[in-house]
Amino acid sequence: MADSDSDDYWVQEPELAPNDPMRNFMPTSFGKTSKEANIAAQIEQTRRKVEIPQKEKKEKKAASDSDSNSDSDDDDDDSESDEEDEAARFPVSHEVVFTTHDRAVTSIALDPAGARMLTGSLDGTIKFHDFSSMTPTTLRAFKSVDPWGSNKSGSTDSHPIQHIEFSRHSGGAFLCVTAHPQAKIMSRDGDVLTEFVKGDMYLRDMNHTKGHVGEVTTGTWHPTDQNFCITAGSDSTLRIWDVNNKRSQKEVIVFKSKAPGCAGRTRMTAVAWGAPPSGGAPVIVSAALDGSLVMYSGNGPFSRPAAEIRDAHKADTWTGGIDISSDGRMVVTRGGDGLIKLWDTRKFKQPLVKVEHPSTSDRYPMSNIKYSPDSSSIIAGSASGHLHILNPGNLRPEHVTPITPGVPLIVVDWHERLNQIITGSANSETHVLYNPEKSHRGALEVMSRAPKVRHIDDDPSAIMDQSSGISGDAIVAPGALGGTKRGGVTASGKSRDPMRPQMQTITPFMRSQPDAKHISENIPLSKMLHEDPREALLKYADAAKKDPMFTNAWAKTQPVTQYAETSDGEGEEGPDRKRVKR
Repeated sequence: MADSDSDDYWVQEPELAPNDPMRNFMPTSFGKTSKEANIAAQIEQTRRKVEIPQKEKKEKKAASDSDSNSDSDDDDDDSESDEEDEAARFPVSHEVVFTTHDRAVTSIALDPAGARMLTGSLDGTIKFHDFSSMTPTTLRAFKSVDPWGSNKSGSTDSHPIQHIEFSRHSGGAFLCVTAHPQAKIMSRDGDVLTEFVKGDMYLRDMNHTKGHVGEVTTGTWHPTDQNFCITAGSDSTLRIWDVNNKRSQKEVIVFKSKAPGCAGRTRMTAVAWGAPPSGGAPVIVSAALDGSLVMYSGNGPFSRPAAEIRDAHKADTWTGGIDISSDGRMVVTRGGDGLIKLWDTRKFKQPLVKVEHPSTSDRYPMSNIKYSPDSSSIIAGSASGHLHILNPGNLRPEHVTPITPGVPLIVVDWHERLNQIITGSANSETHVLYNPEKSHRGALEVMSRAPKVRHIDDDPSAIMDQSSGISGDAIVAPGALGGTKRGGVTASGKSRDPMRPQMQTITPFMRSQPDAKHISENIPLSKMLHEDPREALLKYADAAKKDPMFTNAWAKTQPVTQYAETSDGEGEEGPDRKRVKR
């Protein structure tokens, strides 16, 4: 029994032995208890186990053997310390892994502030991740968007995501390029803001088309103007678009290939648009499937390239990686021939340096290569799943670390404000590499929060169809979901209710026909097609009688009618109406 100090009442406590197992289930205090998270332990759990590749071990061992004044034990200690120093130079000591896709991750985009991360995949969806709302136990996407359909019905086409990129000046919109002739500008919430027009495929001269007539391979934003972007297509053109005008491109750049047997056409595989920070003239550098590398002045004219290299990379290999340094002088390309080359825009004839590097563009054309924000390093993935950080002067590896061993590393990115490296692999994993001392926010902010108590309602994918926004507990009428497999319909889309009319089958011919919304928005006077011409004229009858337009000039001098305005035989009645024949 326990006595209270202030009140005269007793609180009975259970009488249990000190070693009674029941004590583990009894509360030790009353009221709400809060458990503080060990932030340092959480961050330590994300530390990567850095392993030195065998090639680097042999090189370092050979270098240590050449030094006769050092012992073997000291060499091992020096190699370990050198490896730790190299890892400390770059934000690769810790990592956070996201597994939100079903297939390979082909593109990554972060807004300029680093608050939102988008990932595109071969499954045709874009996953939206918000660092400010995630905790160590809730590493997932809060939204999934298919740019070409709001549901997963059989009549909706889905295209792999080729490239997504936020505007360099605003985080409110991003460029979305899929395996389709039409690129899109979408908002940060996944809404389509602009869908560029598709060109006429029956026109031979690409200068007369208003849009791409083939698949768009990639694209990027203007370095200084947020209203312009450029796309590269398989129709041998580069097209500069104004985001405020979707009916036609602003400029079309037609590349005429000189390779034999291609009729002057080739696929444009990569494009980069860069400008020096001092305000100099921007440059456009693009690679083609025939191995050419062309450079244009960013301000035009675009009738012919400012410089062209025909055999920059091996012909018929996909050069998917290309990037321009922050000062606009150096260009790095990663070809499908297994080579990385460094070019100078001032002497655009021969590569300054070239090194061998395993390529993945034969299986994943979206493989890229990127400069660091200050152009002090170059990062690229490899077919073995390693991240290579290269020296921008001689392209030698400064640091090589495994991300997904044995699985190709497709895309990489280095965010300037976060100072974190983001990678996408073929096993549908997205890795965010960071350093607690040098990185800011992003994954570090996520791991600095207390873990959230897991509940089934916290995972939208478990209780909600994210593609259509319908909760799993919602009551859905039979057939209310259209062509989906829910709501009383079979897999072929036919209703299970015999009294319900059968749904119209969407044929390939019907898909190619423009819908009513497209006609009303893009074709002038299209609403007159559904208007009755007789009613359209009769609504002006009263106005024409009160104020005649054509007879108003002689209205006062009009002669008086002398005879009745009747036709022959009208108005006569009786037996005398018939005239006698003579």
